[in-house]
Amino acid sequence: MFGTLRTLILGANARAEETIRDTYAIELIDQKIREADEGLRAAKGTLASLIQRQRSEERLLATLDQRIADMTRRATEALEQGREDLATPAADALAQMENERVLRVETVLRLETKTVRLRQSVEAGHRRIIDLKQGATTARAIRREQALIKKLPNGEASAIEEAEALITRVTNADDPFERSDILRGINRELSHDGLADRMADAGFGPSTRVTAADVLARLKAKA
Repeated sequence: MFGTLRTLILGANARAEETIRDTYAIELIDQKIREADEGLRAAKGTLASLIQRQRSEERLLATLDQRIADMTRRATEALEQGREDLATPAADALAQMENERVLRVETVLRLETKTVRLRQSVEAGHRRIIDLKQGATTARAIRREQALIKKLPNGEASAIEEAEALITRVTNADDPFERSDILRGINRELSHDGLADRMADAGFGPSTRVTAADVLARLKAKA
């Protein structure tokens, strides 16, 4: 039982999370882009520091090469002039500088490798963020389109269908004048006012109304 409840709770939580992600998808996309921008800025800062350190090591290496070249020349001249007492400490200094040079070369190569790798990562991240921003623009356009579509007629309660129903109700409404005429006729029949007219029309008794035949006969009599 507890396992079933746990499964149901996990399923409900997953559905709720999906609903939230769908509802706030644009906001989540913008937040992730901001986080990616911050990470890219941090990577750029690290890359700048690496390049600066690499350049510094390269300058130190160049200076060291100049010192080695100068000391080598001096030691050679001392040996040529038989001044081994000066050439010996010069050789010791050269040995130390050459060992230092090995370490600096390794440092420069290591920094160069890191710089190249990080530069590639920064460039790739920059391109991906551009793609993300373009995708976010597309997503916002789609979301606006979806919002507009939701406002279009759909279902029985749509604005257009309500308007159509109102128009049908008005156009199919009873004519008040016709209704009044019908009511007058009903009242006349109930009061027997129209009975004499109907009987006169049937030939029983004198006419109670002037007819077109009466008018025509009168006009012929005067002619």
